[in-house]
Amino acid sequence: MRARLRVLATAGVAATSLLLVACSGGGTNQGVASGGGKGSVSGQGGSAQVGDAAFSFPTVHPSTPIQHVVVIFGENISFDHYFGTYPNATNQNGTPFKAARNTPKVNGLSKKLLTNNPNAYNPKRLAPSQALTCDQNHGYGPEQKAVNGGKMDKFVENTETDKCTGQPVLFGEPGLVMDYYDGNTVTAMWNYAQHYSLNDNSYDTVYGPSTPGALNLISGQTHGGQAVDPKTGKPTTDAYAVQSPDKNGIGTITNDPDPYYDDCSNNNGKSANNLAVMHGQNIGDLLNSKHVTWGWFQGGFKPTSTVDGKAVCGATHNNIGGIAAADYSPHHEPFMYYKSTSNPKHLPPTSVKAIGHTDQANHQYDTSDFDAAVAANNLPAVSFLKAGEYQDGHAGYSDPLDEQAFVVKEINQLQKSKEWSSTAVVLAYDDSDGWYDHQKSPTVNGSKDAALDQAATCGKDPVSGGYADRCGYGPRLPLLVVSPYAKTNHVDHSVTDQSSVLKFIEDNWRTGRIGDHSFDQRAGSLNGMFNFWQRPSKSKLILDPKTGAVVR
Repeated sequence: MRARLRVLATAGVAATSLLLVACSGGGTNQGVASGGGKGSVSGQGGSAQVGDAAFSFPTVHPSTPIQHVVVIFGENISFDHYFGTYPNATNQNGTPFKAARNTPKVNGLSKKLLTNNPNAYNPKRLAPSQALTCDQNHGYGPEQKAVNGGKMDKFVENTETDKCTGQPVLFGEPGLVMDYYDGNTVTAMWNYAQHYSLNDNSYDTVYGPSTPGALNLISGQTHGGQAVDPKTGKPTTDAYAVQSPDKNGIGTITNDPDPYYDDCSNNNGKSANNLAVMHGQNIGDLLNSKHVTWGWFQGGFKPTSTVDGKAVCGATHNNIGGIAAADYSPHHEPFMYYKSTSNPKHLPPTSVKAIGHTDQANHQYDTSDFDAAVAANNLPAVSFLKAGEYQDGHAGYSDPLDEQAFVVKEINQLQKSKEWSSTAVVLAYDDSDGWYDHQKSPTVNGSKDAALDQAATCGKDPVSGGYADRCGYGPRLPLLVVSPYAKTNHVDHSVTDQSSVLKFIEDNWRTGRIGDHSFDQRAGSLNGMFNFWQRPSKSKLILDPKTGAVVR
């Protein structure tokens, strides 16, 4: 009983970062198109100036003991690709891994699937020396074809691609799409699963690549998109940018068009592709309405220069193979598709104390700003963390070892911070990259788009009465929770998807739902990965960023 009362008392403590900086001055909106209504683009993001005064708004009491949620959103991993043989590692090479006794098993790769797989090739273990691999085909349509109506047997024909030409450092072979890593390579991920909570029944909300996954994370919604001409700022028609548009040009995003409200889109303006905007609201809008601090932090967001008044995102880094990649990827930044939450000029926060509050940065930041906020004990209530490309895990330009270095660095510093005792880190992914996963996903939303969708996989009609081109759930993805309140060495089997993370944030700060057939209305709960009635663990799992091994 005492433990229960203590937890309830903790849940009643106000979030630690709820002083909002008062706005002074009217700010400016850079008009990019005239006309109102849902079928037009009417502005390019707010840039309210921040004064020195600070006001205390009414406190917001989270509904759980979690006062800080940090979502580390990685790239392009299926569940079997990282956890198919968990918790059993071969220990033939790489960082040694030995599972604790009584570690629960996952729905992974059985002996039959490893030796007599229905696909054209059997899955094979990738060694740490093969961390750099070819990128696979993870398009909305090809992923459905790989599923083949639930037979899960056409991955080689539909999602395997050979993009290693001219890149001798990348490993590629026939049947690569079937292959997987174990705890000797993705050691940190397996160690987090050992000491915290792993879900083996979590899915991409819809099929397809990065942008749909990122949008579903923050709004549960890929419908509401509109193609925009980058030169004129006027709505246009583009089947790549937006599918199945209505008479107002509003349709669904299934591909990776860059966001209109971003100076760095189209390779800093060097390309002329049509861009996209999103109408409707996202979790940032809901958190603002409740005066809850939040931010999206992405590697390379900080401009390296300005040209003709536009920000230039020119930062690059080399991955472990020496391949250079641009740090910032505009289509990985979902809030920049929405006028209300965009920061087109990539303006910095006015101070470290302002991080998480509404100022000229408008809640959009560089990852260095997140590190500064943690160091200053100014962690926002909700943080979304996106690595620069070389560390985001995306095959072709990143890899598990570079991803591990980023994830471990961020979690280590969080565990050493004063705010760790009330923090939950969610490790989630935007899509599967087309990598093989044996588990068929539940069909929760069909589609009538005969040109794009496989009827045997999607069904025929949107279950919610919603929109076309949102066939899902898509492929199974890894999902972990690292927190003093996470269940220990636990595998949760609850059905979840990307919008389950959104739902947890909505419920924790009582924001209400997104609406307009957002997937948040049907999302499964993350609560099975927590034990809010337990005494929060005081132990801290500090890992080596290079090896993923336990330091202490």
